[in-house]
Amino acid sequence: MTRRISTQELQQLLSNPHFVLVDVRPIAAYNGWQLNGEVRGGHIPGAVTCPQSWSENLKPVELMSLLAAKGVTPDKNVIVYGYGPDDSIEAAANMSRMGYENVLTYDAGLAEWAADEDRPLQRLARYEKLVHPQWLQQLLLTGKVGDESIERYQICHVTFGVPEEYKQAHIPGAIHLDTLVLESPEDWNRRSADEIREGLLAHGITHDTLVVIYGRDSNPTMDELQPGQKAGQIAATRAAAILMYAGVEDVRLLDGGFDTWSEAGYPVETKKNEPVPAAAFGADIPGRPDLIIDIDEAKDLIQSPEGELVSIRSWAEFTGDVSGYHYIGPRGRIAGAVWGNCGTDAYHMQNYRNPDNTMREYHEIESNWREVGITADKRIAFYCGTGWRASETLFYAYLLGWDQIAVYDGGWFEWSKDSSNPVETGIPPVSEVE
Repeated sequence: MTRRISTQELQQLLSNPHFVLVDVRPIAAYNGWQLNGEVRGGHIPGAVTCPQSWSENLKPVELMSLLAAKGVTPDKNVIVYGYGPDDSIEAAANMSRMGYENVLTYDAGLAEWAADEDRPLQRLARYEKLVHPQWLQQLLLTGKVGDESIERYQICHVTFGVPEEYKQAHIPGAIHLDTLVLESPEDWNRRSADEIREGLLAHGITHDTLVVIYGRDSNPTMDELQPGQKAGQIAATRAAAILMYAGVEDVRLLDGGFDTWSEAGYPVETKKNEPVPAAAFGADIPGRPDLIIDIDEAKDLIQSPEGELVSIRSWAEFTGDVSGYHYIGPRGRIAGAVWGNCGTDAYHMQNYRNPDNTMREYHEIESNWREVGITADKRIAFYCGTGWRASETLFYAYLLGWDQIAVYDGGWFEWSKDSSNPVETGIPPVSEVE
């Protein structure tokens, strides 16, 4: 059964636990971007996100499983809304076909809700740092962000090696940025301040350059010699973390990476774009040294009641069933670390991403962290094998507005080299994972 509800009725139902609200607009709009002329961006408090595009690209059983994980089950009273009646009616019809019996539509949608300043909206704290294809296209066409002209910007297609990927196709105007410019292949830690400065200047990046970072994922597997060459979006967030550490003041990530750009129908190019080298960075490096910590600080953090060292690794890595990498032999976890999950293996981040590879609904990320004691009031350092997955979660925590965050750069690769460092294996006590 489907019926329409008014704005007044929706206001009365928001606190009713028997109703669940579903926002079917694009994830960028849910996060805070004003994509359709709405006077304010964000979503109605308590709403979960399920963009209509997911209904078009997922099988019904997959979509129902995703909705169930969000608390949207057929026995619930479901309220759907978008920008207007076209969105909500289509979404309600789709849910009815899947067996949801009590679906209500808020046809006035976000446009009417946002028009009244007294009606609350929620948004990702730093949503503007997580950009979408339309935003990037506007920047390319006009040199502006909204009404603001941008004098210096650089778009970086990030890879670990494989320059041929960049040559195959990239966003118009993008330059190629190899992660090896920023991290050393000896230990995969960030390079020295002088090396980072030299690398950034060669790529035309200064402290006040707006830098848009993106990668391209190509389904890496452990059967490959270097799976990281296909984990482009994790590579991109690794670059973003080091750029922020260096002191680049405005680093933005294209949500979903190259795939979201191409799927939006925007053009690509194959010609190589050469950056214009910069003469001076304009600030000391590192500008944000607090964003990356080393082993002594990691050890202190484990002992501190005001902090957490968080393992962004798969369950198999965390319990010591596998090391996770071809080049790392020891198995296990840093004793005292909290499991923050990642996905299936060292080159996937499914637990932090939506089906379309965009950042997972931020409420869900924050809720999962809260359950294991990862909260914004603590000093939080993420680690993985060598810093890539940890960098992706660092960027997400930054988007959430968290400020006491860092990556433990050495990660399991460094920690496991010294037998005197405490290590654990097996399933930890329930309190550590629930």
